[in-house]
Amino acid sequence: MLVSFNTLAKRPKSDLSGPGELRNVLFYIQRSINISTIIYELNVNEEGELNAAEPVKIYWKNYATDNSTEPLNYIQKKYAYGIDIKIIDVKKNTVSFNFVSYQKKTIYLIKSPIDGRYKAYCNIAGKFVVLNKIFIQLNGGTFWFPKIKFIEVSGKDTASNEDVSEKIIP
Repeated sequence: MLVSFNTLAKRPKSDLSGPGELRNVLFYIQRSINISTIIYELNVNEEGELNAAEPVKIYWKNYATDNSTEPLNYIQKKYAYGIDIKIIDVKKNTVSFNFVSYQKKTIYLIKSPIDGRYKAYCNIAGKFVVLNKIFIQLNGGTFWFPKIKFIEVSGKDTASNEDVSEKIIP
């Protein structure tokens, strides 16, 4: 299916479906310019233990073409969608990370006390919640200097089971 850039740029974020079929997805990023998605997936071994050297795998899911996956390229990893990881607690395998392009929001990879699975937690709208998705509304610009109109960060408050979102204007 081919979709023109103009059609995609006008498409509301509600038209984007997430990667529901992938088991270890922590969260994902979608942008207004196309339907391909950046997946942030938990990286565990066959026994389910966290890979401390690389706890999060990041890759593209090409929904616009054939649903294939591909890794981020060097520029995407170092300047846009890559993450800087810090180990917080070695015994509990707890880590924190920030995006290389946006250091203001820290995300924590923590094993949930409710179901024992790792989840990405962060502060959204003043609440510490499980991060589900990020949507980036682009408004032109260039490859190196895109014009970001807003970033919407969404998650689920585990205490109240409410959806929580926050709009960031960079």
